[in-house]
Amino acid sequence: MLGWFPGHMNKARRQIKEALPEIDVVIEVLDARLPYSSANPMLAELNHHKPVLKILSRADLADPERTRQWTDYFNSQPDTRALAVTTTQSRELKPIAALCHELAGHIRADRDVRVMVMGIPNVGKSTLINGLAGKKIAKVGNEPAVTKRQQRIRIGHGIALTDTPGVLWPKIEDQASAFRLAASGAIRDTALDYVEVATVAASELLARYPEALRSRYGLSEEDMATGDTALAAIARKRGGLRSGGELDLHRGGEVLLHELRQGTLGRLTLEGPEDIRLVEELRAEREARKAAEQQGAPSASGE
Repeated sequence: MLGWFPGHMNKARRQIKEALPEIDVVIEVLDARLPYSSANPMLAELNHHKPVLKILSRADLADPERTRQWTDYFNSQPDTRALAVTTTQSRELKPIAALCHELAGHIRADRDVRVMVMGIPNVGKSTLINGLAGKKIAKVGNEPAVTKRQQRIRIGHGIALTDTPGVLWPKIEDQASAFRLAASGAIRDTALDYVEVATVAASELLARYPEALRSRYGLSEEDMATGDTALAAIARKRGGLRSGGELDLHRGGEVLLHELRQGTLGRLTLEGPEDIRLVEELRAEREARKAAEQQGAPSASGE
């Protein structure tokens, strides 16, 4: 489990909870390459059953077929719509205002639809808000947690936005999600072992997109046996061979993760809707095991 709850994120949680009663619609910005892992269950808990527009950002980096599966999945849920976009392309953002009005239902003609934008750090929230406003309002950066406080912004089209700082949850229970977030850059590179993140990413890509790795790095069948062998081969081929024949796996990891994040490996998605069922089954097993252990534990009196 990965713990991550800086003070400003704790404050942001309180701010979100206080502001939500006045909000009509929640926009949750997700990374189209990992729509499950980049969704914050704490935000779902806070949102008080508000209608939700799921924005799958970075759609230009994601597998188009997988993105279609994800939008179908979200659109099948009550009071939920989904739209896949590249947040830097303003024409792709045009349907958002109409979708917010649709989700909000009947709102008095003399007031705006009040929309709160949520999302984990480094998922494209600020770029989305700037695109909707048509000018630079929210600060943009390639490091997690650039936005540090709430901002309220009128963007026209009868929409008033409340931006929130990117919030990660206190503990990421699903280890696979933690590694996918780290591979995407949502979690700082210092939060997990860098080589381990790159090795897990290589394993994921071998399972989902083996040809992308083979063609990009010229890997042999032997190189593609495991994530470890793939990362070692990438290091060997991309400047990670030290004098004496020692491999610099960190260098290999830098190459792989950088090219994965930049889209150099192609349009890739690291999870599908079917992965949710697997995670939920594992969580249910874990909770059942924990409950059984608690029932079998001796009482405080020793009886």
